[in-house]
Amino acid sequence: MEEHPKEAKLIVDKVILAAQARIAARKARESVQRKSPMSGGGMPGKLADCSSKDPEECELFLVEGDSAGGSAKQGRNRAFQAILPLRGKILNVEKAMWHKAFESDEVNNIIQALGIRFGVDGEDSKEANIDKLRYKKIIIMTDADVDGSHIDTLIMTLFFRYFPQVIQQGCLYRLADRLRLLLPLRRRDRIGFAPINI
Repeated sequence: MEEHPKEAKLIVDKVILAAQARIAARKARESVQRKSPMSGGGMPGKLADCSSKDPEECELFLVEGDSAGGSAKQGRNRAFQAILPLRGKILNVEKAMWHKAFESDEVNNIIQALGIRFGVDGEDSKEANIDKLRYKKIIIMTDADVDGSHIDTLIMTLFFRYFPQVIQQGCLYRLADRLRLLLPLRRRDRIGFAPINI
């Protein structure tokens, strides 16, 4: 270390950064677990929840902005459809460090609304536990413009990177643009719900 001070400083800086990341991730994980909907903590403030508690029949619409959220709330079936308006574009988790995602309010709102917990399955603290998933249909509903497409991509990236089990179980959907028809993402020639596949 004394012979190569520049290299030693780089190593020490990387160790410190890794330690800070671990501490921040632990704090974020504990924060999300404490606020978990199943433990009696609060729901995200803007979530308009449904009255049904059966995940098999419940649907969550992730909508772009408060104005779209208001319109969606008026047109929903309160028995089984919940609405969570998202404020603008969420954090690009592809570029951010793992623990930074938990510092984003919008990402935390999605995690809390879904009932997803992290670090409860033993060894892997980054593994998402979706045993208490509150909605078996999570539908991304954004505007039919460039920003809407970007928000779609950011949300799908969040699911793909942090809780791919939701996609693998066929719970994530995307509402098609313009006519507001639910189109399959694999084949656009049929109308109806279609899960997003990895």
